[in-house]
Amino acid sequence: MLGLNRLKRDAIWLEILPPSGNPREDRAKIANFCRQLRRYGLRYCLLYQKSADEQHDLAKAQCIGMSNRELLAQLAGPTTLLNLSYSIHPPLLFQFERRILCDLDPSEIFYWMTKIELGQTSHHEFWTIGLNANGRDCRLPKSQIKWKTFYPLVDTELVGKLPRPREPKFTTIGQWYWSGAVEVDGDFPDLSKKYAFERYLGLPKCAPVAKFELAMNINADDPELARLQRHGWRVVDPHRVARTPTKYRGYVGTALAEFTAIKGVDVAWRTGWLSDRAATFLASGRPVVTEETGAAKYLPAKSGFHFVTDATGAVEAVEEVLSDWPRQSKRARECAVEIFDSVKNLRKILNR
Repeated sequence: MLGLNRLKRDAIWLEILPPSGNPREDRAKIANFCRQLRRYGLRYCLLYQKSADEQHDLAKAQCIGMSNRELLAQLAGPTTLLNLSYSIHPPLLFQFERRILCDLDPSEIFYWMTKIELGQTSHHEFWTIGLNANGRDCRLPKSQIKWKTFYPLVDTELVGKLPRPREPKFTTIGQWYWSGAVEVDGDFPDLSKKYAFERYLGLPKCAPVAKFELAMNINADDPELARLQRHGWRVVDPHRVARTPTKYRGYVGTALAEFTAIKGVDVAWRTGWLSDRAATFLASGRPVVTEETGAAKYLPAKSGFHFVTDATGAVEAVEEVLSDWPRQSKRARECAVEIFDSVKNLRKILNR
């Protein structure tokens, strides 16, 4: 949204909220959503559905942030919808003149598009952050769609380079468990961070100079918490350290770099997936140590990324970051500005 504003586009954040059955909880969610967007000066329209429905009908939702009449007036003119992960469905979807599907999770959306309707018949253009989606070595399910690629977005004016933190901490933010599913060679593999991190559990003891932390949703009584702690990992609650956009950026700044593992299907299928979280680390001047998904060839040789395939490579990457952090930090920031900046990528998507 900030990138669209920088491009002088008349942009509106359109969000669908189905009722949870708990009106008090819904009101709190709505108030928080509105408060966060107003803080950044963003225009928005939250459509609070009268009843949960996969069909998104403007007549069956309450408009919050702007009136129904104001939204209809906007829809009457030339319009473009950047539909992130097929968030907006018909019939509302068909009120937009130009409909662009922006995929943020290629392994799952490419797979499920072979099984069910996920917008493949209702959009004019298709963009994915799977940088290797058209590569010869990519193993994503075959598609008749002409996919174009863009880099995960970060607003490099909002997210600036931060000073070196006090401790040599490597961290990441995410979900330890994951319920998504895709079929690989007749099997449905575990796509969770829990599974992906298994080969790297010994990293804290193999690189003792660094500190390793995870901001993951793990309950206090979950045995996984004690298991990670035994291996030398600190675990913090993401709802405490990264609860708001400001806290999220602040937490990134407490780390020297990101270390994370990627769900195995993105590695096996060579999707070229990278996260917008990694882009935020780069923009903050934080290098990123992560697994190779086929994305490396689409980045500068000195990008701030360190792509690894096993624990030995991860140790070597951590040691390199520790020994040469000022230069690594400079490269990370430069890559974010040059490659991942929201304005550059949005201009590419929006220009025909």
